[in-house]
Amino acid sequence: MERTQTRRRLPGRLPRRVLTAVGLLAATATTLAGCSSGAAKSGSSDGTAASGGSATAAANGGGGKNSIYVIGGKADDPFWSAIKRGGEDAAKLVKASGGKVTFLGPQNYDNLGPDAAKLTLTALSQNPSAILVPDWVPENQDAAIKQAIAKGVKVFVYNSGGVAAAKRTGAVKYIGSDDYEAGKAGGAKFAEEGAKNILCVNTVPGSANQEARCKGIKDGAKSEGSSSKQLPLPSSNFGNPSAVTQAIKGALLKDSSIDAVVTIGVQDADSAAAAIDQANAAGKVKLGTFDLSQSQLDRIKAGKQLFAIDQQPYLQGFYAVSIANQYLSYGVLPPQNPLLTGPLLVVKDNVDAAIAGTKAGVR
Repeated sequence: MERTQTRRRLPGRLPRRVLTAVGLLAATATTLAGCSSGAAKSGSSDGTAASGGSATAAANGGGGKNSIYVIGGKADDPFWSAIKRGGEDAAKLVKASGGKVTFLGPQNYDNLGPDAAKLTLTALSQNPSAILVPDWVPENQDAAIKQAIAKGVKVFVYNSGGVAAAKRTGAVKYIGSDDYEAGKAGGAKFAEEGAKNILCVNTVPGSANQEARCKGIKDGAKSEGSSSKQLPLPSSNFGNPSAVTQAIKGALLKDSSIDAVVTIGVQDADSAAAAIDQANAAGKVKLGTFDLSQSQLDRIKAGKQLFAIDQQPYLQGFYAVSIANQYLSYGVLPPQNPLLTGPLLVVKDNVDAAIAGTKAGVR
C-alpha cells in the first residue's frame, strides 16, 4: 500500500527506494498468501545445523515439511494480532508443503524476559525446524536462544533486538523495525512541531525495544534543540488504562513545562489522551505513539494527535514465517540484515491510507 510521505524526511526515516521496495514486497506477500491453502500436517526437523540451509533443505526433501514456532506477545494485545495475522497468512504456504506453524505467547508482561526464555525452551523441546522470537530482554533470553542454535535449530530474531541481537546470539537474521531510529523520527517530529519538553511513557521498563524507543525520542528531540525524559511505570500497569491515565495526569500536573507525550503502544496512547484531557492540557500537550490502532488514526485525522509511528507488524509476521520457511526448504535468504519493516510516521497527510489498512486487518 502506497503512503504519502511527510514533506520533510525525518532523521532516521528510510530512503524512498527502500520504502518502495517494502511496498512491492507487501504486495507480493498478499498475493502469495491469497493463493495458498491446505491442511496442516505434522512438522519435523532433523536438527542438523547446516550452512546456508542446504543440509536442512536436503533432509526435508526440498519440499519443506517444516515445524516453525513463533513466540510473540499476549493474545489480547492488539499490536500482536496484526503480527499474528501476517504469520498466519504466511503459514498457509508452510501448511501447503506439509509443515506447521505454532504460535506461543506469555499470559502477561510482568516477567517478560524470563517468560520469553521459557517459551523458547518450550519450543525447543518440540524439536522444531526454526524458532522466531523477539529478543526483548537479552540478559534473560540470549542463553535460551543460543541453546536452540547450538542444537541446530534455525533462529530468526524479529520485532525486537535489532541486528545486534541476531549477531550476538548467532541467529540467522533480524526482521522488523529499528526502534531507536523510530524514536529519533518521532522526537524530531515533535520538535519540528514546537514541542520543547517531551515525556516518554514506558510501561515495560527494562525491555530492550521500549528503552530504545525512549532513547530515540530523546536523541531525536535533542537533534532539533528540544529535550525528553522518561516516565517508567511498573509493567503491571500495561493494559491497565486507569493506572496509566492517572500516572500521566499526575506527571502533567506536577510539571507544567511538559508539552508533548509519547507512549510505547496504542493502549497507553488512549490512556495518555484521557490524561491530557483530565489535566486540561489538550490545547498545549501534543500526543504521539508507537504503533497503530483505529483510535490513534481517528485522533490524527481529527487533529487531536500528532503522529503514530508504524513498524508494519503484519509484514514482520509474514516475512519472519515465510523467510524462515523458504530458508529451511531451499536455502533461499534475502541478503539484507536487518530486513526492515519500518519506521514510517503516520500523520494527518497520510492517515487515510493507514485507516484503509486497519480496516483490512494488516495495519
